[in-house]
Amino acid sequence: MRLLAVTALLLAVALAGCDEQAPAGTADGFLERYVGDDGRVVRHDQGGDTVSEGQAYALLLSVAADDEDHFARVWEWTRANLRRRDGLLAWRWADGRVVENEPATDADLDAARALVLAGERFGEPRYASAGRALARAIADHATAWAADRTVLVAGPWARDRAVVNPSYWSPRAFQQLGFDDVAASSRRLTERLLESGLPPDWARVEPYGVIPTGPPSGGEPAYSYDAVRVPIRLAESCDPADRRLAARTWPRLQDAPGSARRALDGAPVAGEEHPAALVGAAAAARAAGDRRASSDLLDRAAELADARPSYYGDAWVALGREMLETGALGRC
Repeated sequence: MRLLAVTALLLAVALAGCDEQAPAGTADGFLERYVGDDGRVVRHDQGGDTVSEGQAYALLLSVAADDEDHFARVWEWTRANLRRRDGLLAWRWADGRVVENEPATDADLDAARALVLAGERFGEPRYASAGRALARAIADHATAWAADRTVLVAGPWARDRAVVNPSYWSPRAFQQLGFDDVAASSRRLTERLLESGLPPDWARVEPYGVIPTGPPSGGEPAYSYDAVRVPIRLAESCDPADRRLAARTWPRLQDAPGSARRALDGAPVAGEEHPAALVGAAAAARAAGDRRASSDLLDRAAELADARPSYYGDAWVALGREMLETGALGRC
């Protein structure tokens, strides 16, 4: 944690010298701080590498900001450097090459959504075509038949074991890409996971249902840096059933809403407050009808992101604003 704090401090100092930059926690701010001239999203606080998730975030935020120039550069770098032969995106790039070739389904889904939206927003058919092609690749390589339904799994590697990450499921992306079967199964599985507490970062679909698990690398089930995205994605949905699921998490997130790691019963685990966790709590509050609490939590998240800049925190403060408070990523 000390190394991360020092890195964040150095990043904050570097950014402080850029008087013309947009505020942290905004779409423009993220694009200015993390997107290089070549279109690569640089995780300054994590060694300077790039992940497909970050490229997808920048694509979504470029659409939200109506910034066609950033979108074009980010997509061109992504297409040239991360796209695999099967049409999915390699997960991680560092030191001039792909170092982790496995895809991450959330990045592929967010990128496909952004491309389809960009095709409409910028009047560019090739973006929409690329988005549909990526959506087909997801359907072909990142879904599995499990528990008598088609399930969106965490990646091609997860198909045999039906390993899922609930924070990868995006109802708005499913709607915009025509993934009706996956939308229905994701909602049902999320509902089952919420029966006993908060959604976990990871789970496995069994013939009889779905069970929380630790991450593939090992560990206990938890509501942590991945799962904080679940209420955001649910609260963004056009379907009231999804928003009701997001609202169910609010009573468990009201205590220490910025805690980035919790047991599944909602009890905070030792750890620093994180902007993404605050945005997750804000989404839950909004879905539950507490607009004032939601706005206050989003403001707190932005203040924390400004004080302690980080790629992931800045991304989700910006995305949270766009997903929860504007129609820039598509209206219902």
